[in-house]
Amino acid sequence: MTRPRPDDRFWPRYSFAMPPYPLGEYENARVVILPVPYDSTVTARAGAREGPNAIITNSWDMETFDVGLGYEPFLHGIYTAPLVAVTNESPEAMINRVHEIAAEFVSDGKFLVTLGGEHTIAVGSFRAHRDRYSNLSVFAIDAHADLRDEYQDTRYNHACSLRRMLDDAPVTQVGLRSAAVEEARLIKERNLPFYSPRDFRALPGLNPIVDSLSDHVYVTIDLDGIDSGEMPAVGTPEPAGLQWDEVSRLIEAIAAKKRIVGFDLMELAPDLGPKACSYAAAKLAYRLIGLALGPPEGS
Repeated sequence: MTRPRPDDRFWPRYSFAMPPYPLGEYENARVVILPVPYDSTVTARAGAREGPNAIITNSWDMETFDVGLGYEPFLHGIYTAPLVAVTNESPEAMINRVHEIAAEFVSDGKFLVTLGGEHTIAVGSFRAHRDRYSNLSVFAIDAHADLRDEYQDTRYNHACSLRRMLDDAPVTQVGLRSAAVEEARLIKERNLPFYSPRDFRALPGLNPIVDSLSDHVYVTIDLDGIDSGEMPAVGTPEPAGLQWDEVSRLIEAIAAKKRIVGFDLMELAPDLGPKACSYAAAKLAYRLIGLALGPPEGS
């Protein structure tokens, strides 16, 4: 007897947005979700290791039609990979593991979405895209500069994530509200395009941000870039941040002129805020998939 094929008598298997068969199968999916439950270098409130599971399970409550986009991004096909096993050999070893796994999906032509977990692991996913795409730049949403060259005896700490990306590619950041003295000095000396929410809102338009990016863009989002009143479920919340709609509008503007080749969504600590935060993170990930890839064929 052969195993019966999934049909509408069964819930789809555990997966982001629960696409119906066969759109959740690897061969039929343009998108791969890579969940990485790691928060070993967290220095404030822990809990981001629970973020990937919370984003995936809360995605089940979403309507698959995105009203803001006018289409259903899941029709691109979305495969959810198994959870990445954590190694505690060192933070660098964990980054290398994520890099290796991410590279396998990226080299197979998949659009990769990495769900964390702390922001450090974004470096591994970024490096897989760096290896694949020429002329790559990074667009970051983050409350913190994350530009320390080393923190707590490692160059692979969540406070160093954007510095490790800056080693290999130009970085533009929006949402900055917290920086150490040496980070502020680096931003000034290199004239880095790092914008506070106030500076971002004072711009006459989004062209200065979009034009600072290269043709291929990797997007990295630390959810503490969103205002703590709207997104309290993070380990290091900061006041006076971006709104959900502002993040969506920024990605929309970038996607209109550049090619977004992959993204990550990091630092959700679901137990530190209401369930609405996990749902908002899931919906943001779904919106970003739709913005990056555009309407599915036939929509």
